[in-house]
Amino acid sequence: MLKKLSVKITGDSIDGRAGYHIFFLIQALNLLEKNGKLAFIMPADTCEGTFANKLWKWISEKFCIEAVITFETKATPFPAVDTNAIIFLIKNSKPITNIFWVKSSQPYSTDLLKFVSSNFKIQEIDSLEIVTRELKEAIATGLTRPQQNHNGFIFHLNDFARVMRGIATGSNEFFFLTAKQVKEFGIPKEFIKRAVGRTRDITGSILNDEDIQRLEDKNRPTYLFSINGHDALPDSVTNYLNAGKEMGLPDRSLIKQRRPWYKMEKREVPPLLFAYLGRRNTRFILNEAGVVPLTGFLCVYPRYKDKSYILNLWEALNHSDTLKNLQLVGKSYGSGAIKVEPGNLNILPIPEHIVKQFDLQRPCMAEDRQLSLFPDLYG
Repeated sequence: MLKKLSVKITGDSIDGRAGYHIFFLIQALNLLEKNGKLAFIMPADTCEGTFANKLWKWISEKFCIEAVITFETKATPFPAVDTNAIIFLIKNSKPITNIFWVKSSQPYSTDLLKFVSSNFKIQEIDSLEIVTRELKEAIATGLTRPQQNHNGFIFHLNDFARVMRGIATGSNEFFFLTAKQVKEFGIPKEFIKRAVGRTRDITGSILNDEDIQRLEDKNRPTYLFSINGHDALPDSVTNYLNAGKEMGLPDRSLIKQRRPWYKMEKREVPPLLFAYLGRRNTRFILNEAGVVPLTGFLCVYPRYKDKSYILNLWEALNHSDTLKNLQLVGKSYGSGAIKVEPGNLNILPIPEHIVKQFDLQRPCMAEDRQLSLFPDLYG
């Protein structure tokens, strides 16, 4: 029904993953009288979701977007809610080519009211960052994000590495095990792989064997049950699989697509991990422990395999000038959290001076390939 409504109003369908708030915005605009004004507060995914391009193309071509108001973390109107709020000021009149993009830095201030009440004429306000932006650029960048003219970046992450999501097990409680469970069920080592699941289990920018041991000592899961490539199964593994059947795992949506149902996704050990969703400053992690990640992480595979190149790329990606560009490719949530999908991380802009500083364009020498941090990674 909502899809039909969006087609009727906008002339196009909206992705089924859009929340109800998107359809409320569409209907509110549809009911707006000529020259009427709408102030609508929404979560940031209104501008960052998979449906955003279609939605804002329709709005920008049919209505006048006067101003967009964003908030610094300390000034959020919903401090106890994990969402990034944004206010749209839209008028039902002919579209204009420029908009006011505002960032508020103080909570409980009347400055925003002063700015809007003056019909946007009073702009020298300490708590507000007010920028006049070209509408086309603002929509292309994303209305939640600072201005970016799309001509300042020559390099992106996919010039130096490829990105894949972590392993989706379909049932972590069954496939992601603690050392105690491995021992209890008698699962041989050839049927398990070292793995990491939660981003909060990694506190630093390097993950090593000692970190994994600390997790194991806390009885955190660190083993992935993976029996791919094994035809003859010992009784202990067969018994464990039978327990999975009794749990109804073969009928779960993701698992039932596999043949056989317990077949696990494959990933080479990634030299670098990326925290998929988080507030942490250090998002790229050096995987010295040689673990495979679950979906809490993305896998980053550098183009070149030598030790020095991997280390250089890791440092380049954790540079503050690179990390601040995550807001250009990710979805923003409350308290400064950003979620970045694999396809978007691939196009993370890397400043040219960072590329030069860390020598990311250099050719990979044959002798360097023998110095891999992970000798079993690439064969």
